[in-house]
Parts: sequence; structure tokens; C-alpha cells
Amino acid sequence: MSTRKRLKALAEARRGVIVPGAFNALSAKVIADLGFEAIYITGAGVTNMWFGMPDQGFMGLAEIADHTARIRDAVTVPLIVDADTGFGNALNVVHTVRTLERAGADCIQLEDQVAPKRCGHFSGKEVISTEEAVSKIKAAVDARRDPDFLIMARTDAAATQGFDAAVERAQQFAEAGADILFVEAVTKAEEVRALPRRLAKPQLMNMVIGGRTPIFNAAELAGLGYGIVLYANAALQGAVAGMQKALTVLRDTREVQESSGLVTPFAERQRLVGKPEWDALEKRYG
Repeated sequence: MSTRKRLKALAEARRGVIVPGAFNALSAKVIADLGFEAIYITGAGVTNMWFGMPDQGFMGLAEIADHTARIRDAVTVPLIVDADTGFGNALNVVHTVRTLERAGADCIQLEDQVAPKRCGHFSGKEVISTEEAVSKIKAAVDARRDPDFLIMARTDAAATQGFDAAVERAQQFAEAGADILFVEAVTKAEEVRALPRRLAKPQLMNMVIGGRTPIFNAAELAGLGYGIVLYANAALQGAVAGMQKALTVLRDTREVQESSGLVTPFAERQRLVGKPEWDALEKRYG
């Protein structure tokens, strides 16, 4: 089964599959190595880790396509790619779909914010008209070359127009051909519980650590009927915390030992990046 068919089956099973976010190829390899069934290539994570900047529309198509291609080469699990607003109008969306499909994405996420977009859990968001947003989803659906390539439609309208308006938008995205729906930044537990009853298509629920949506255990979200439980930046936040701990010890004690538990052992680092496989190739061709 192709990675695209596998991802569609995961979403349609509605068992709350946890999908962590990756911000580069090594983080993707860690996620896959731990047995997660799919990976989300996070625009916020790429922006934070690659540029050292906040998630406010600084990432472009070239950057996310480059990361997607590198991560596709590194892992064999399905990839959901954050394509922000599609980087322009409906015509730009066509180009975005073709670029990211070629780069190895299995699904792209498109949102209805006004550009430049910002993190869904920041203040100051605005959304485009429903008509324009629906047109962009239709363009994405029509642009895909592989019918198994999935389109995820995200709406940020809950923050500006209210929960019911966001649900109505998501329904229109479904009617436009979106395969997976994503109502972002709902703020009440009862809204999280209501969404699977209100919308028929498979849905993603975003668990932003420290964000505006209450955290639910993935088992509970599976019971509610969610297909995907996204932790877009758990790996990023864990990596930053790990760097801060290790480097604080280095600063204060003037050394860090492998036995400290603060760092991944040297041998484990080499295993994760596939050094034994490269050594075997060296012997084969040397």
C-alpha cells in the first residue's frame, strides 16, 4: 500500500492516530524510529528551527518543499505537509500542490487565513472570505495529479467569527472536495467533543502544548471519532528543552559527560542517522 493510501486509511479509521511534527530530517527519523505511523512537517517548526523566527508567514514554498523532499528521503511513513495559505491565491495553490506532491508529500494542509498568516494560537488572525477559501480548496483538489494525494482543509474562523461559523466553513470545504477537515484553535472542551458530531469527514484535532485548545488524551479523542491527533511541535519543544538543559550544565560545570543522561549517546546518534548502513555501502563499493 502506498504512503498516500496508508494515510487515508489512518484518517478514515478514526482511531485518534497521534501524528507528531518534524522540523527537519533528523527529527523525522526520530519520530519514525519510535513507531509513530505518520509525520506532520510543521511550518511553525521549520520557521522556528530554520530561521529562528516566529510563525508569522515568513516561510515560503521553496523552504517547505526542500524540507519535504529531505524528509521524504529519510523516512518511509506518510507525510502531511503544512502549506500555510497555499502561498497566494487559487493559482498559487495549484503550483503549491504540484510542487509539494512532486517533493513527496502525501497530504497538504491549506488554511483560510489572510496572508501573511500566523500561528493559529496567536492573536490578531484574520480569515479570507468563505468564497475565496472554497475556491482555493477546489483548485487544490483539481491540481493533484495522483487521486490518492490528500487535501486537508483548515479553518481559523473560530477565533474571528465563532465556532458555528467555523463548522459551516469546514462543511463547505468538505463539499469542495477536501479529504480531511481541521477546525483550528477551538477553546472549549465541549467544542472539541462536538466537532465529530457536526462534520462527517475525517478530522484532525490540534493539541498545541501551551495553546488555546484544552489538551485531551488521544484515547479520548479516538473515542470521540477523530482520525488524527496532531502534536505539531512536541518534538521541537522537547528539543529546545533538551538543548537548554545540556548547555546549562556545560556552561556551569565546564563539561558534559555521556553518562549524564543529558545527551543522546554517540552510538545512538550514529544509529539514528544510518551510519551502519552507510558503512555497509562503503564496503560494498569500496
